[in-house]
Amino acid sequence: MAAQSIPQRSAHAIHSEPTTHLFTVGQSVRLRGGYTVFTSRFGDIYRITGTLPPSGNSLQYRIRNEREQHERVATEDSLEIVRADELRENTALVDRTFRR
Repeated sequence: MAAQSIPQRSAHAIHSEPTTHLFTVGQSVRLRGGYTVFTSRFGDIYRITGTLPPSGNSLQYRIRNEREQHERVATEDSLEIVRADELRENTALVDRTFRR
């Protein structure tokens, strides 16, 4: 009886590149418009409160708006950075409106 050759799996582990979050905790972001974002008013500014592990191929973040009592989970591709001058404009408008 002849010995049969059984294919062996490679013993090398598959290593993927470490995933790096684009945004950092404390940064101001806005939800992008689109079909998947329907529970927020577009233009609301959120703060990144934490980073989460990926869901599939998308990195995730915990975000919070100061007017809401809860945090949301958003994927990196659904967020965009808010520029510093936009933050100043938004704050000035609130101050003028409510005379803070």
